[in-house]
Amino acid sequence: MTITTLSIAGVDPSGGAGIFADVKTFSALGAYGMGIVTALTAQSTQGVTGFVATDAGFVTQQWTTLADDILPDAIKIGMLANAEVARAVGEIVDDYRARGGQHVVLDPVMVATSGDRLLDADSEAAVLSLVPKASLITPNLPEAAVLLGIDEARSDDEMPAQARALLDLGAERVLLKAGHLAGPESVDVYGDETGLVRLSAHRVTTTNTHGTGCTLSSAIAALRPRRDDWLAAVTDAKAWLTHALEHADELAVGQGHGPVHHFWDIWDDEQEGR
Repeated sequence: MTITTLSIAGVDPSGGAGIFADVKTFSALGAYGMGIVTALTAQSTQGVTGFVATDAGFVTQQWTTLADDILPDAIKIGMLANAEVARAVGEIVDDYRARGGQHVVLDPVMVATSGDRLLDADSEAAVLSLVPKASLITPNLPEAAVLLGIDEARSDDEMPAQARALLDLGAERVLLKAGHLAGPESVDVYGDETGLVRLSAHRVTTTNTHGTGCTLSSAIAALRPRRDDWLAAVTDAKAWLTHALEHADELAVGQGHGPVHHFWDIWDDEQEGR
């Protein structure tokens, strides 16, 4: 069967994050990628200079037109530009479930790499209301702090308590990501109703990390329909992303923080210009 995976997110013209990165990830992992645009950004490897939100009604129209023809096997939700769009996406998830859809990954994009909050209070509340609707949420440490209204975790030891608190918010499952911490290992915490699991990977030394969060959540969405459970999908997605980071320096894209290498195991030396 053909696995179809949908990204509901913004557009990054540089291709390192957002829908373009999501569709690359879907394709690299053998899923047919689709996208609903929530925002257009002016963005490069050096930063974001502006964005324009998609009209919430048109976000809904994109979904109904698509879903009447193709019901995705999994949905990944990324950047939601404002409260109206976030509420529209909540209704989309409800409709997806009503149509028989099962797998929804929410990457709550709420904090910029600089540490600046990307959404106003109303929009943050609308994103928070999506948490119980998702099958899995994948916040990094700053995003978890916003969702919980507490200080950001500063060490691995503080992460289990925050993962449990996210579950208490109504999340079915959580992958709390520790990419913002230092050290030789990158330790994430996966949690569901059965308990918490510590997932460790070696930390890859590279400045080409643009779109890492988008890519991981998309990889999980692409793999879940072909895995027995969420933990297996998360584990395999993390392993694949580690390789994409290890090969990121093989790309020469932009003058800032470049993208991970989504096609690390597909492109050959000739395609990479060597």
